[in-house]
Amino acid sequence: MPNSTPLRLVLASASPARRKLLHAAGIEPDVLVSGVDESQVVSESAEELCLELARLKAQAVVGRMRPSPDERTLVLGCDSLLAFDGEILGKPTDAADAVGRWERMRGRSGVLHTGHCLIDVVHESRAEAVASTTVRFADVSDDEIAAYVATGEPLAVAGAFTIDGLGGAFLDGIDGDPGTVVGLSLPLLRRLLAELDVQITDLWTKIAPGGQSVEPLG
Repeated sequence: MPNSTPLRLVLASASPARRKLLHAAGIEPDVLVSGVDESQVVSESAEELCLELARLKAQAVVGRMRPSPDERTLVLGCDSLLAFDGEILGKPTDAADAVGRWERMRGRSGVLHTGHCLIDVVHESRAEAVASTTVRFADVSDDEIAAYVATGEPLAVAGAFTIDGLGGAFLDGIDGDPGTVVGLSLPLLRRLLAELDVQITDLWTKIAPGGQSVEPLG
């Protein structure tokens, strides 16, 4: 792709954690929430389910865009699910559900799967894959679980925990890419971009001192 061609990444997600992760990696995406009803998709495989949801999110956003031949637009859909004890866990339904999950998860391990679907709007090409990371949960106390759930944080995330927020203190460790647990694997994104003949460095932006403005490199 010529360097003179404007390149735009659209994140099909409302997740502030995903956007923050991209921003820290030098990428400033546009955000367009997909509005996909995740409850309508069913699968017995966490990997298949999170990839299908990521695909639907990306496709929903692509369907609302008007591609320009003067700009190359990539849409990234992501979805995360926790596979634990034979179950597929998304966001808890309520506080009681979150408490129950943590009572079962503490001192044990699960696998966090994040599906990624990257679509080139103009060229109508697609690259997709799932990143998986094993998460080892600390043997937290009942009081710690109650305090954590009371913050509301676990109610907004798949698996009822975070690695980059308050929940990070309640994890003994992970085996794999931490970005997968946040909701977006940068190493996997790099590989997906390469499948579409884009280098991740093409998406880097230059941020002025103090973060006042962002301008494309090159």
